Amino acid sequence: MRFAKLACFFCAMLMFTSLSAASGLVGGEDKNPAPGEAPFSILSRDAPSVDGETWSLSIEMNQEEFDNGTVFEITTQICTNDGVCDPPAIMDITIDERVHEISVEAKDDHTYINWRVKATWEDGNSTNFPQGDWYTTWSSCWQNNGTYGGVDSTWGEDGCIKVVDTPGFGALLAVSGVLMAAALIRRD
Repeated sequence: MRFAKLACFFCAMLMFTSLSAASGLVGGEDKNPAPGEAPFSILSRDAPSVDGETWSLSIEMNQEEFDNGTVFEITTQICTNDGVCDPPAIMDITIDERVHEISVEAKDDHTYINWRVKATWEDGNSTNFPQGDWYTTWSSCWQNNGTYGGVDSTWGEDGCIKVVDTPGFGALLAVSGVLMAAALIRRD
């Protein structure tokens, strides 16, 4: 009996954790560096990103970092409307003086493209921008917690595919735990 209660509690906590993690996103609101937050500025960025098309980003390193030999590494991650994110990928960068440019093909039915910059300073230490998070560019047709949006979210001939809502892994795990706990209680 004690195990069943503990299992129910654990599963409920998993479900609430997954729901609260997903609720931190605000659908359609791109996240960019605040002025002065990073050692670079955005020169251009395709927004929104579009399924199957090339997404490009161009940033300019601050003069101070350029003068002291700082090196940038840019990483992207593409997440889809079914809640799956690709592993982060370090991009090939085209560099012209202080300007750093990347491009990546956006997957079909993607929600957003995450990106971040790793600055390696002259002393060999490095810092991610943003720290512990991602900058985000939302797609032209996104789904966030069952809400759809974006300029191409009409489900018409633009090719946007409406995703059938299915429970996420956390919800599936929670339901399984409750059913297992109920089975154990019946045995006692």
